[in-house]
Amino acid sequence: MLGPGKPLRQWIASDRVPSLILWGPPGCGKTTLAKIISRETHSQFVTLSAVQSGIKEIREAAERAKQSQRMSRRKTILFVDEIHRFNKGQQDALLPFVEDGTITLIGATTENPSFELNSALLSRTRVIRFERLPEEAISQILRAALKDSERGLGGFLKLNEEAIAWLASQAEGDGRRALTALENVALTAGTGTDQVLGVAEVQKALESALERQPVPYDKSGEEHYNVVSAFIKSIRDSDPHAGLYYLARMLEAGEDPLFIARRLVILASEDVGNADPRGLQMAIAVKEAVEFVGMPEARINLAQAVTYLALAPKSNASYAGIGAALAEVRKSGALPVPFHLRNAVTGLMKNEGYGKSYRYAHDQKDQRAQQSHLPSELIGTRFYEPKEIGLEKQLKEKLDRLNPDFEK
Repeated sequence: MLGPGKPLRQWIASDRVPSLILWGPPGCGKTTLAKIISRETHSQFVTLSAVQSGIKEIREAAERAKQSQRMSRRKTILFVDEIHRFNKGQQDALLPFVEDGTITLIGATTENPSFELNSALLSRTRVIRFERLPEEAISQILRAALKDSERGLGGFLKLNEEAIAWLASQAEGDGRRALTALENVALTAGTGTDQVLGVAEVQKALESALERQPVPYDKSGEEHYNVVSAFIKSIRDSDPHAGLYYLARMLEAGEDPLFIARRLVILASEDVGNADPRGLQMAIAVKEAVEFVGMPEARINLAQAVTYLALAPKSNASYAGIGAALAEVRKSGALPVPFHLRNAVTGLMKNEGYGKSYRYAHDQKDQRAQQSHLPSELIGTRFYEPKEIGLEKQLKEKLDRLNPDFEK
């Protein structure tokens, strides 16, 4: 994003940086980029923490920005770390100063800004999305820290390349996390000698330092929706390996196992349906097992459901059918129920023709009466279209034979 010819590079070089939202996971360089902008531009740079600052601090910063503009004609860049922690009132207090150009806002957030920032503020900023740092980039950071004797661990700690690569692989794209782990190794196993530590020594040092980071997974944020979405789509695509992987991601991060079970119950009808009706039975049974057994053993029940549903034949015919029926109801409204299907509970209703000519299914051949059931305007409409897979192939043959709609 800072390469030659890139817009951000040009904005910084020309000192015309617009309001920005820097969005990405922890330790990927958002604050570092803000510091680069601060160093390379001629603007006054003011920093606020969304955790510690309120409306008062926002207004004070805006007033100082106005004074700076009047006295020295210097623009002010306001950097707000963790801007997603600003509530609606704080965001509204910030908005007019961004709108009138009093301040140029740079906000850093780990959360999806479309969820956390109000639309008015978001529309006046440009979102720059950061990705997790690749392992080689993390390795470069670690090497730099191991060489720098002034600000790093140069002369105090040495790791071989295998240990550096292993640390980078454990950082999950977070440069800050990698450096914290390296500091813990130094505190526990640092020697200040020429001894070069390998993977085994680094692992032992981190275990001693209780270096055990939770799997990144915010139950109410974007990562939650990303993992759940991948979980469902993997099972839908008949991939039990990926289904188990994302199940493990959720369980390891502390997701409520009943939430997972509920998603499997929905999937059993939405994506498997009548192609294998046992899928819903399996999902309900697993939901009950999770409630009865509890964690950690319930992971086995959930894994059974994931693998069964992933390998089951798939049909969304029931899901599509109710969708089509709802769309018709919303379009055509409450169409009159055919008279022969109405229940004549009073003499007046019977005289009005309620129930007239109704044919009782159990008195008919194959227990199927030759009569229409949909409102007259919809006769011939088909909402349920079974797929030719699994049990639904047989259901389709039966449906075509019975023919659900008949002319009057």
